[in-house]
Amino acid sequence: MPDDISTADGEPDLDGVLRAIGPRLRALRQQLGATLPQLSAMTRISVSTLSRLESGQRRPSLEHLLPLSRVYQVPLDELVNAPVAGDPRVHSRPITRSGMTFYPLSRRPGGLQAYKQIIPARWPGCELELQVHEGYEWLYVLSGRLRLLLGEHDVELVAGEVAEFDTHVPHALANTGEKPVELLSLFGPQGERLHVRARPAGVPRERAPGW
Repeated sequence: MPDDISTADGEPDLDGVLRAIGPRLRALRQQLGATLPQLSAMTRISVSTLSRLESGQRRPSLEHLLPLSRVYQVPLDELVNAPVAGDPRVHSRPITRSGMTFYPLSRRPGGLQAYKQIIPARWPGCELELQVHEGYEWLYVLSGRLRLLLGEHDVELVAGEVAEFDTHVPHALANTGEKPVELLSLFGPQGERLHVRARPAGVPRERAPGW
């Protein structure tokens, strides 16, 4: 089944779009791990209406889609036109914040959140401001040289290196080089940590502050 639903003349097939929303809503709820009663409590949409929406017995309206979009953390246009349920690809839209670009790699609300992050050359171009907030963060540098200020430490990470730290510790990121820095970031807003089950032989456990 193609990702875009259209008629022979290229116009959107409204009935086809609406039919595809039900299975998509069910798949998103299952990914969230929520029951219909739990989803009803979060959206204030009755259980019977949610069930009919997922089965295709009721056409969704903005009154239904807006709260569902917020709960699933999926933009409304993606909720309507997203790939068919079961598509394993992550279709993310970049987020620009303070000159940095973030590509969300995970869609489930809560728990660990994954991003690909791009920091432009010579960023931020001013004195770094240390931040403190709830959570726990894990960084893996893909390319470039990343400057990490963490408490009393000031370290530079290159491609293939990892940092892991409690975000209650004052910290800041910077790129003082002439090329962008690309990195993967895993962030646990409630302090969730990675659980490493195995590590390559010969690699010491402590390699840098906060790792």
